[in-house]
Amino acid sequence: MKILAVLNRSGGTLATMDIDAFSASLAERFKKAGHEIDVRVVPGKEIADAIGDAAGDADIEAVLVGGGDGTVSLAAGMLAESEKALAILPAGTMNLFARSLGIPLDLNKAVEALAHGRIRRVDVARVNGAPFVHQLSIGMHPQLIRLRSRLSFRGRLGKIAASARAALTTFLRPHNLRVRIEMAEGELHLTTSGIAVTNNLYGEGHLPYTDTPDGGLLGLYVMRAQRRWDLLVFFANMAIGRWRRNEQVDIHQTREARIFILDPHPRHKLSMDGELYPLPDQLHLRQHPKALSVLVPTA
Repeated sequence: MKILAVLNRSGGTLATMDIDAFSASLAERFKKAGHEIDVRVVPGKEIADAIGDAAGDADIEAVLVGGGDGTVSLAAGMLAESEKALAILPAGTMNLFARSLGIPLDLNKAVEALAHGRIRRVDVARVNGAPFVHQLSIGMHPQLIRLRSRLSFRGRLGKIAASARAALTTFLRPHNLRVRIEMAEGELHLTTSGIAVTNNLYGEGHLPYTDTPDGGLLGLYVMRAQRRWDLLVFFANMAIGRWRRNEQVDIHQTREARIFILDPHPRHKLSMDGELYPLPDQLHLRQHPKALSVLVPTA
């Protein structure tokens, strides 16, 4: 297989290691496994152009990206509906999409597993035409990300600590939203402190990522909790990966949904695979089954 690897020099774990030595090792192991590979190391501001060049190269059969969930989501959007495969080196903080594909979180183990991996097709979700591979959220989660971005931190542990501080502030002062949700099964009118739409339902008993990336349905999680005690119970259940027995959340599955924001405000944001965007008045969500080819470990 002819592969182009694009590594984000400033991305998470990669920023803390000897990137030149790692690139050489990566290329050697893929070549030993019978692949033809070219490795490009670029700064974060050039990552989109580098992935775009790889996606547009007719000779490239797979694009390997090293970075966090935002980089992975960007690459998945460029490669969706094409025959090119996406390979993921999990170099971010959470690496949730990589977890759902069974890719080892240790970079050296991930390289070895992918070099001897296989191609699998998985789902891609879209909102107003824009793709996402893990989760879209409104309400508390974007509020947390916005608050965290105002804090200074360094490294993975610093980011986790900043997230905890932002979560506490969000818990004390949540932004509630009035929404209308339209699905094939019916219509909902409600006030909520948060909604998450996921690329297939989360698995139970672990961090929030799916165990079935080719399940073919969106997961729609609507938080019923509004009082602080209920929010505390919700976060406790989320921490241990309990979703289906979490009484603070209503869970739905659907191929398509529309969410209407009934009280829009500039402070309300949209989070998509960890990145913040302005929140539009309407969200049209749709699942695209098996729209993306990915390289995954054989076992």
